[in-house]
Amino acid sequence: MSGARLEFQNPIEDAISKLKFSPESNNLLIASWDSYLRLYNVESSSLILQLYSRAALLDCCFENESTSYTSGSDGFIQRYDFNAGTVDRIGRHDDIATSVLYSLDKGEVISTGLDKKIKFWDTRLGQSLVLSTDAGAPVRCITVNGNNLVVCVQASMHIYDLRSLDRPFQSYESQVEVPIRCVTSVPFSTGYAVGSVDGQVALDFPNTACSSEMKYTFRCHPKSMKGRLHGACINAIEFTPGGSGTFVTGDNEGYVISWNAKSRRRLFELPKYSNSVASLAFNHTGELLAVASSHTYQEANEKEEPPQVFIHKF
Repeated sequence: MSGARLEFQNPIEDAISKLKFSPESNNLLIASWDSYLRLYNVESSSLILQLYSRAALLDCCFENESTSYTSGSDGFIQRYDFNAGTVDRIGRHDDIATSVLYSLDKGEVISTGLDKKIKFWDTRLGQSLVLSTDAGAPVRCITVNGNNLVVCVQASMHIYDLRSLDRPFQSYESQVEVPIRCVTSVPFSTGYAVGSVDGQVALDFPNTACSSEMKYTFRCHPKSMKGRLHGACINAIEFTPGGSGTFVTGDNEGYVISWNAKSRRRLFELPKYSNSVASLAFNHTGELLAVASSHTYQEANEKEEPPQVFIHKF
C-alpha cells in the first residue's frame, strides 16, 4: 500500500471538516473551516475549482459529478455548480447546520442542525424546502441507507422512513452509551456503524434476521483511566464500496485502522499522523483512500497548523 501527500497550490488555512470523492471519478471535494469548498483532481494533484462561502463549512456531499452541497456555521445549506462556478443558497437552519447529504432514491437534500431540525430540500422546485421535522435535540450526524435515514442524537439512534417522515419508526440507545461522533451505513446490509467520543465503534444491524449475531462493539485504542477504559474520539468511519465488509476508522490521536466487519478482525494500521484524523473517504472503486490530517477544535492539545490530505493506494 502506497501513500502520498496531496500538494495544495494554495494552503488550506483552517481545519478540514469533510472529504468526499465524487461518484464516478477521482475528484476529491474538501470542505474546511476557512470558508472554501475545493475540488481537486487527485491523479494530477491539481486544484480544479475553489469557491468561497462566507462561513465555516462543516459538511459536504455530492449530488453528481458537477453538483455538490454544504452545511455551514451560519446555518445555510448551499448548492455548488462546478460547471458554472456558482454558489447558491437553497435555505437555512436557525442555528449551525451540522450535516448535509443527498438521497439519490428521493432526489432530495437532507440537512440537520443545532436548531434540532431535520430539513428536506428539493432543488428542482422553486420553493426548495419540502419538509422540516423536529428531532427533539441538536443533531450532530446522519446517514442514509436506501429509504432509511439514521439521525444520531447524543447516544440515541432514530431511524426514519424517507417515504413517511412524521416520526421515526425505530428509536433506540446505541451500544456505545456515550455521545456519537460519526455514523455511516454498512454497504452490504441495512446496518450502521457509529463512532463515539471515547473511542468506541459499534456495528448494528437492526433490520436483519441475524442482528443478534452481528451486533457488536469494540474500542480502537483502549486505555485505562481511573479503572475504566477510554479512547480517542472517533471522527470518521468509512466502508470500502461493495460487500467485502472492510472499513477504516480515524481518531483524534492520528490513527487510521482497517477492520473487517464480517470477520470482526483488525486488518492493519497506517503510520500515525501528526494531527487528528478529521475525515476519511474512499473513491468509487475502493482503490484510493483520502485521509485528512487536521485539527478539529475538539481538544486543547491539537496542533493548529495547516492541514494536510494524504492519498493511499490499495
